[in-house]
Amino acid sequence: MSSPSASFSVTLRVEISGSRLVGAITTVLADAGGAITALDTVESRGERLVVDVTCNAVNEEHAAELRASVEAIDGATVRAMSDRTLLLHLGGVLATESKVPLKTRDDLSMAYTPGVARVSLAISRDRSAARNLTIKRNSVAVVTDGSAVLGLGNLGPEAALPVMEGKAVLFKRFGDVDAWPVCLASQDVDEIVQAVRMIAPVFGGINLEDISAPRCFEVERRLREHLDIPVFHDDQHGTAIVVLAALLNALRVVNKSLGDAKVVILGVGAAGVAIAKLLISEGVGNLIAVDRDGILEPDWSTLDESRLWVAQHSNPHGVRGDLHTALQGADVVIGVSGPNLVTEGDLRLMAADPIVFALANPDPEIDPALARRIATVVATGRSDEPNQINNVLVFPGFFRGLLDAGATKITSAMELAAARALAAIVTEDELSPAYIVPTVFNPAVAPTIAQAVEAAAKGD
Repeated sequence: MSSPSASFSVTLRVEISGSRLVGAITTVLADAGGAITALDTVESRGERLVVDVTCNAVNEEHAAELRASVEAIDGATVRAMSDRTLLLHLGGVLATESKVPLKTRDDLSMAYTPGVARVSLAISRDRSAARNLTIKRNSVAVVTDGSAVLGLGNLGPEAALPVMEGKAVLFKRFGDVDAWPVCLASQDVDEIVQAVRMIAPVFGGINLEDISAPRCFEVERRLREHLDIPVFHDDQHGTAIVVLAALLNALRVVNKSLGDAKVVILGVGAAGVAIAKLLISEGVGNLIAVDRDGILEPDWSTLDESRLWVAQHSNPHGVRGDLHTALQGADVVIGVSGPNLVTEGDLRLMAADPIVFALANPDPEIDPALARRIATVVATGRSDEPNQINNVLVFPGFFRGLLDAGATKITSAMELAAARALAAIVTEDELSPAYIVPTVFNPAVAPTIAQAVEAAAKGD
């Protein structure tokens, strides 16, 4: 069973006949695999107590089992069980607020009519002035069509909205960037491109999110052609940047070089393609990409343009076969595919001191505990495991740098600069098999990446 997580945190309101039952409640919850994080007395009337017990579960089914275990106690009645994550999202997690006071008539006259007319006229004379005189200078649209929400699939724009809200909150918290969720009721490439083009005057950058492959490649390509603001598909490039940073440090741990390492990528969707391109740009010479049909080959008729590029620029020795063949003597395997596709036996085919990035989320390609029996360095996409490959390490600082530089496009030089800067935050004294990337709350992360991206944008 996976470990309990705050994402499945519940609060049980329990009425009990006597304080002696408090110990019974904590015992049965612990025996059932729950992780108690708080216990508060709500009411006390003689021998009758009402307590709130907050407990982390593994999933919704496990939460129901925890409730049943308490209900089975003689003298205990569960009045209610609340899902703390759903409660957190009541009314959304995002709001807007004014940056200027509105206390007097003068304030109103300057912030709105009639004074705002002068601002509009100034922008009409020089449209570039919008960047300095409006929210455009610090705003990003987080755009999705809801076709690839997290690892859950095609849930649609409404179901994608909580994720986009959360993304906007992270932009503000870590990069002081004002971001707005834009969930489009279309999964047609032409309509998505047209919709984003129409709203683009408001924003200084576009963050594409949770758009399924291969349409995401076409959407990003066309928007980059049409818009004069940077367009960044975080599922591709954010993931690739963090992976490269983590790999640079993982190779330092095992004393291997990027140029000499054999790297296998399992899964050639949006993230896999971007990772392959960035690793090749940074100097990985022996990279093999594997999808459900085996090692990618350039003559496959099923390859779209992006996957074809990977097939043409990888596998220099022309290896053919499946994952087992690809892993023979490999130094690194990077999984961006699905759960339980890699076995301990597969890892034993790899070179000494193997590096395993099992990034499928929430269930990785191999159980991290099993991987650590063989691999020297293991990373996942999970917050309850060491070495979390998390895009929040990149996108707030990356867009902070883009906006500060007034960038109009994104280049591979910016992405490489961001990856190197992120890797360098982990010092030699800190570096270990269990610490190859900094935590998301490290205050140096966003400013360091922002400075690196801004410098790359300005050609410094």
